[in-house]
Parts: sequence; structure tokens; C-alpha cells
Amino acid sequence: MKKLLHWPIVFLFYFLILNICHSEVSAKKTPRMKLGAYYFAGWAGKCPYDDGTPENAWAKGMPTHFTKKLATEFSGRTPIWGWRDDTQELMERQIKLASDNGISYFSFCWYWRDNKGPINPKAIEADSKHLPMNLFMKARNNQLMEYCLLIANHAGAEIVGTDAWKQAADYWIENYFKHPRYLKSEGKPVVMIFLPGGSDKEGLAYLQDAARKAGFPGVMVTACGNSAPDNGYEALTLYNTKPKEGLSLEEIYPFKLLADWNISVWEKRQSNGMPYIPVATAGWDRRPWEAKNGEGFGKGSAVSVHFDRGTPQELEQYIKKMADWMDAHPEQATKDKLGLIYAWNEIGEGGWLVPCKDDPKGEYLKAIRKVIFRN
Repeated sequence: MKKLLHWPIVFLFYFLILNICHSEVSAKKTPRMKLGAYYFAGWAGKCPYDDGTPENAWAKGMPTHFTKKLATEFSGRTPIWGWRDDTQELMERQIKLASDNGISYFSFCWYWRDNKGPINPKAIEADSKHLPMNLFMKARNNQLMEYCLLIANHAGAEIVGTDAWKQAADYWIENYFKHPRYLKSEGKPVVMIFLPGGSDKEGLAYLQDAARKAGFPGVMVTACGNSAPDNGYEALTLYNTKPKEGLSLEEIYPFKLLADWNISVWEKRQSNGMPYIPVATAGWDRRPWEAKNGEGFGKGSAVSVHFDRGTPQELEQYIKKMADWMDAHPEQATKDKLGLIYAWNEIGEGGWLVPCKDDPKGEYLKAIRKVIFRN
């Protein structure tokens, strides 16, 4: 009889423990903001130096944007799964990794085909830079995240003329917006346009009308750069930003300078009454692409100011300040507190979060998790 009397106490004990655990899990699942990351798909396709020659053996089997500098001096940036990210298994692994650490959505770079011409769906579908997004759309675990488009409306992928913008609108609605995991803000699909000065006002008006006819309340057309509501935009953001004036191209500057600059951009941003999606530039050092003599990307990217990557602790404080800024300025943020990090995998430019040879345990991602889930 004495042993039986203990069972209610034991049951109560386990009940309390389960409730405590449930509360802790629930707390971790309540993010401070809806944080996304730009996703650059330069780690698919074929490296242009992969020509079978002995001197270019480093390029064998490598993706389009891999460089000799990434193979040598900057090999510490090598992702823990290698340089290619173009399989279904790897996309599902990245989705879980991002989701577990507080990243809610990927903003995939999207490229128009043909440049300055009418739409070429076959070329769009064949572009290796769209492959990771297509893998995301088919992923078995994509319910863990959302995705949206960053329209890379720049040289080589320019959408020119009202007719082309209308074609783009129809293509986006049918092929992306209708996907169940497409990112929406207040019910509106979110689309970001890089170099918004090249957009077409009539084309964006058509996008809104076509989206409403498709059953959406409209589109949150977001200028990745400067623009105004009169041009057809409803929100503002950036891709990345860094200080330039008075800085030498020969030095490596501390990460704090880069972070403080980004924070000053949020604080000073004049958004013409439009909501603002703040961006944290997580790094900028594109020496692997700037190198000449076949060691960089193409003939070598233009040289720019370089910054240290910083520590996971510095990144944690940086992202915390973004969350604090949104809490302090709800009238400037979107209602769902959208934020962005440059970038998930801009490894050649020095802005990345994916675990790598120098960070095999993903300490930078863990730093973000601490802020987003307050643990």
C-alpha cells in the first residue's frame, strides 16, 4: 500500500517536468522577428576554369563562382559539405540548419532571360543560379521555412520595357507566388527588386492588378535600394551596405565598423512612409573574387574596402540591435517584423552564415539563434 501511495506524487512530478519542457520549447519557437537571409546560387553549374588542364586541376567539378583564391588562401571558407549545393539532399539539410537557428526565409537571387529582351522561360529554367530555389520548392521539409524572390535587375539580366515587366509579373505569379511556401506579408507576396531605378512603373502596376486577379490582396513590391511609392513600391530594403569614405583599399578594417555603419543606416533611413526591412551585412571581403591573373572571378572584380569577419559574439550583438531597433520603431518596420541578413552564402564576397572549415560547429548560426529565440 505504501508503494502505491507514491504513484500520484511521481505522476505529478513528471507532469510538472513535461510542462516545464513544453514551455521552454514554446519559448524557443517564438521568434523576436522574422529574419531572412539572401541566398546566392553561385555554387551550382560549372566553373569556367574546369577545362581539364593540369594548371586548372583545382577547378575540376567546381561550381560557377568558385575561384582559385577560394581553393588556396581562403580555403577556410569552404562549407562543411563542400562547394556544391545543388542536390535535393543538401537543400533539405540547409533548410533544417537555417530553420533550427532562427532563419525564417531565404530570398533567392532571380535572373531575367533574355537580357533586355522578351521573356525566355527555357533559359530561366535552365539557369543554374535558379537550381537551389527549385530544389527548395520541391524540398520535403520546406514547411520549416518560406522563400521569396530578389530580382537581380542588373547588367546581364535587365528587364526592359513595360511588355517585359508584364511578362515577368505573369511568370512570377504562376511559377512562384502560388507556391504554398512563398513569403507573404499581410497576405501579399513579397518581391524585392535590386536596382529599382530600372523598374517600370506601368509594369509594377500590372503586377498588382494581376496578383489581385490571382486571388492575392496585392504584392509587397520592395525596393532593394532607394525609391518611392509613386514608382510602384510599398517597402524598402537593401542588399548590403558598407562604409567607403576615407577608408584604404589596402587595409582590413574591424567588423565593428561594418556593423556600426549598418546600424546607422537603419536609424537614419527615410522611407517616405513605407515600411523598412533592415539588413545586417554579416561580412564584406571579396578578395577571392578581386584577384587577377586567373585567381579571382573572371578578370577580377573591382577592388573594394575589406572587413574582418568578426566573432560569433559580435554577430550576436549586431542582430540583437536589429531586433531592438524593430521593437523601438514598430511604425517603421513591417507588421510581421521582416529582417534580412546578407547573406546565407555570399562566400566569395565575404558575407556568409553556412558552417565552414573555419566554423565547423556553426557558431555564427548559434549566435543568431540566441537572439531570435531569446535563449
